[in-house]
Amino acid sequence: MKDVPGDLLSEAEPSLGAVEAGISRASEALLRQQREDGHWVFELEADATIPAEYVLLRQHLAEPDDLELERRIGNYLRRIQGDHGGWPLFHGGAFDISASVKAYFCLKMIGDSPDAPHMARARAAILAHGGAGRANVFTRILLAMYGEIPWRRVPTIPVEMILLPRWFPVHIGRMSYWARTVLVPLLVLQAMRVRARNPRGVRIQELFAPRRLAWRRARSHKHPGWALFFNGLDGGLKVAEPFWPRTLRKQAIDRCVAFVTERLNGEDGLGAIYPAMANAVMMYDALGYPADHPDRAIARHSVEKLLVIREDEAYCQPCVSPVWDTALTAHAMLEVGGEAAEAAAARGLEWLKPLQELEVKGDWAEVRPHVRPGGWAFQYRNAHYPDLDDTAVVVMAMDRARGQMGLDARYDEAISRGTEWTVGLQSGDGGWGAFDADNTHFYLNNIPFADHGALLDPPTADVSARCVSMLAQLGETRENPRMRAALDYLEREQEADGSWFGRWGVNYIYGTWSALCALNAAGLDGTTSSVRRAADWLIAIQNPDGGWGEDCSSYKLDYRGFEPAPSTASQTAWALLGLMAAGEVDHPAVARGVEYLRATQGEDGLWAQDHYTGGGFPRVFYLRYHGYPKFFPLWAMARFRNLKQGNAARPLHGM
Repeated sequence: MKDVPGDLLSEAEPSLGAVEAGISRASEALLRQQREDGHWVFELEADATIPAEYVLLRQHLAEPDDLELERRIGNYLRRIQGDHGGWPLFHGGAFDISASVKAYFCLKMIGDSPDAPHMARARAAILAHGGAGRANVFTRILLAMYGEIPWRRVPTIPVEMILLPRWFPVHIGRMSYWARTVLVPLLVLQAMRVRARNPRGVRIQELFAPRRLAWRRARSHKHPGWALFFNGLDGGLKVAEPFWPRTLRKQAIDRCVAFVTERLNGEDGLGAIYPAMANAVMMYDALGYPADHPDRAIARHSVEKLLVIREDEAYCQPCVSPVWDTALTAHAMLEVGGEAAEAAAARGLEWLKPLQELEVKGDWAEVRPHVRPGGWAFQYRNAHYPDLDDTAVVVMAMDRARGQMGLDARYDEAISRGTEWTVGLQSGDGGWGAFDADNTHFYLNNIPFADHGALLDPPTADVSARCVSMLAQLGETRENPRMRAALDYLEREQEADGSWFGRWGVNYIYGTWSALCALNAAGLDGTTSSVRRAADWLIAIQNPDGGWGEDCSSYKLDYRGFEPAPSTASQTAWALLGLMAAGEVDHPAVARGVEYLRATQGEDGLWAQDHYTGGGFPRVFYLRYHGYPKFFPLWAMARFRNLKQGNAARPLHGM
């Protein structure tokens, strides 16, 4: 990516000819990356934890060595080590003890000497932060399985909880989809006190502080009263667990196995996310399933499909994002227009169409049993867990294509079923969560297991905005009660400074872009207070170089307001799309933003971006979508051109 001078870019509006040239180069580059069957999929990178866990999974199972793969993963982990000595959760981020413990363990496992400079620096940083005993629950579970700490150092969740009725306050069905799929096989591993085989006999006792360091209480997501109650309950469970009847335990383990096997999801894996997939493999192994048993074998194969292997580096993705990537790229191509781009978008939509889930009533049906299936998942296949965000984006792309390209009734049924499912999962407060309706049992985030604070899937502004955008694009008006409830929800969620929180993208720039698109689609313009305040906020936080940027640290619990961060291509595109949705296409800030994108476009026609702008779990897990700096800047530049050439104030579509 080209460098941009640090001073404010010219106030002059960029030449539409230059913008058109940039659009042409970017769209041609994206056309070259479309797969033969019509879809796009880009790498999805997280932090050091997943690659490290992959190596440790192989050693847990005592699988045959793959020294070349280990060498490449080691190269990757050493490259992303931070200047602070440990490993961060995102590019340029602060030290994270859990990621650092796992990365160190992995590197030692593959043969790095503890005396090597990078290992010594990592060990010193880990000990300075209290040692491996201060790692999060998931890391302590891994350490318990490797015999580094006793199981009593891990919060107790009896496997028998799987047998509880759904009305019980602590029930698996009250948790989010990702917590469900990760936890159920983990219940079996914990009940059996599973021990990793560890054929190399690698230990990391040197990462534990020799004495208990003074603990500085950090701000927590937990409510003191609830936390005290659940911590007391955890202590009681530790005393009572050895006395659970064996027949009840066997029944519970059998129920867990049935849950996992029903949702195994073929070669795409349990929940189509790495932690659940790996836990399923270890569960089958602990229960004595041989490596060639069909269930264990397909579960293990699903993990391999997440690997990204380059010439000298390799890492493991947390999941894959083909539906999301294809739908968003199709939107960008439809915005670009022209025969080649529209044909590519149509091929992408044809690939998406059969992936709509029309048969399986997933876990979401426990709360909404009378709603028919009709959603799309994020991954290639995840029938039990479609999501509202992907569904809304796919439906909007199909609706735009049928109007723009005259595709007759080709997508009518798909749009109808997707809309029906989306409407059916609207929560009681007017908003939408990502996977479930009314997943708002917030007290559960206080259980000791939930130290990440992400056990639930409540409605969020960004997903809700996407659903509003979809409904409005399809013609639903503000007079409809469900639309009114959704708009009221968005109004309540707006921050005092005019922004919206972004749960699934970083962060307030993402949330504000999403909300402004929804309000525009619903017919609210810059004369509306919420729109005006949001646009003013985006204009106020523009960087001197003309771009926009926001760091993942904006998710911190003591957030006090926007803090400047380096400009990124994807966040600049979101800000521009948001401002244009607010009717500000002629504002100088938009001209500067477009010029920033034009000036930073690479020789290959696309944009480079090391910064993470995708959300996983706030404060715990972030994502670098490799596709974001490819299709979002193209989308923003094409929209700017279209509005300027059409002499239009605002876009006509939901996104």
